[in-house]
Amino acid sequence: MFRKILIANRGEIAVRIIRACREMGIRTVAVYSEADEDAMHVRLADEAVCIGPAAPSASYLDMDRLISTALATKAEAIHPGFGFLSENADFAEKCAKFGITFIGPSGELIDKMGNKSEAKHTMKEAGIPVVPGTDSPVYEAEEALEAAEVIGFPVMIKASAGGGGKGMRLAWNSQEFPGLFHAAKQEAVNAFGDGSMYLERYVQSPRHIEVQIMADKFGNVIHLGERDCSVQRRHQKMIEESPCAFISPETREKICDTAVQAAKAVGYENAGTIEFLLDQSGEFFFMEMNTRIQVEHPVSELVSGVDLIREQISVAAGLPLSVKQEDICFRGHALECRINAEDPLHNFMPCPGTVEKLYLPGGNGVRMDTAIYPGYTIPPYYDSMIVKIIAYDRDRMSAIRKMISVLGEFRIKGVTTNLDFLYDVLNHPDFQSGMFSTDFIERHYEL
Repeated sequence: MFRKILIANRGEIAVRIIRACREMGIRTVAVYSEADEDAMHVRLADEAVCIGPAAPSASYLDMDRLISTALATKAEAIHPGFGFLSENADFAEKCAKFGITFIGPSGELIDKMGNKSEAKHTMKEAGIPVVPGTDSPVYEAEEALEAAEVIGFPVMIKASAGGGGKGMRLAWNSQEFPGLFHAAKQEAVNAFGDGSMYLERYVQSPRHIEVQIMADKFGNVIHLGERDCSVQRRHQKMIEESPCAFISPETREKICDTAVQAAKAVGYENAGTIEFLLDQSGEFFFMEMNTRIQVEHPVSELVSGVDLIREQISVAAGLPLSVKQEDICFRGHALECRINAEDPLHNFMPCPGTVEKLYLPGGNGVRMDTAIYPGYTIPPYYDSMIVKIIAYDRDRMSAIRKMISVLGEFRIKGVTTNLDFLYDVLNHPDFQSGMFSTDFIERHYEL
């Protein structure tokens, strides 16, 4: 097992990884930008090293600084968390070059599955149903427009190396396509340092269903059930839940088995998520694979009883999976709400600032993943998510009621958040009855 791990990330995921390492008896190294000097992950880690200015390109995306810091602190492995360099094949390969274990799949696998256009091509060859789209990356608006006209409008423009809703635009016609393509590409370059894009046909009013998988170096692959991530705003997930209460047991079994088949087809290792679009008829299509831990991993942990971060670390150290598929017993229902420092009344504009007061509710079946505290100043340079609230109970309606209760108790002063907006969504009759798809927010709210 590793003696020391460097965490190449910030915020609540860095705190989550530090806690898992502490439980495993592993020392941790936090890295931070100048803007994150007072961040919680800096305080909790055994060691902390400043790696540059606030801009991600000069700190959290600087591969050479991260590698040199790992070498200087004698960290044997790097956990990338999610976002930043977590799906960067070059970074994974650089780690391997310097004898540092990258806690995730190899650079080759990230290229094959993390790059979304390459992943679709690979899945098509493996017999997995895919949404029609480009078979290879596109780089310029002119060639992309030609491909879009062949696919047929409306089309989704997506960053090949992206995630988290960044580098994505929906084009309804050829007139608006070039401007949207340029905007998505620039956003992808800024967020991921990669401007390769791909296109796919827009499936209207689908459900967004994803399957959490975990694989070791010995060919063992398991799934931890599916998550319904259909409540989104501009392709950013807002509420996630597991299991999806509105698919048949037959569809559930088929979609989870397909995810395992997809992972085995490429010899996948470590944690990953296979994402599908489920249309109104119940037919599903492979959309993409995230070759990293997901923001919403806690809901899968609660219904399966498997600690995904600890499993990631063990698998990266060369150990087999600690559980077999038949050992996993899915119980209950879990919901996650993402609390962001943003103003829903002003187009969800980010609202960084100082947390003057904070009360985080607790209780049976309530989990809070966060890195904020009273007196902490939320910087304006990074993602606006500040707290993940996870509620677990015996069934979906009980979990919803628990989440509503928690949101009602939650108090934060000094920054504006989307708390009231989420409270309203959870109380919406269509959400409670399950009558929703990925366009739920657009249909019900004037934003």
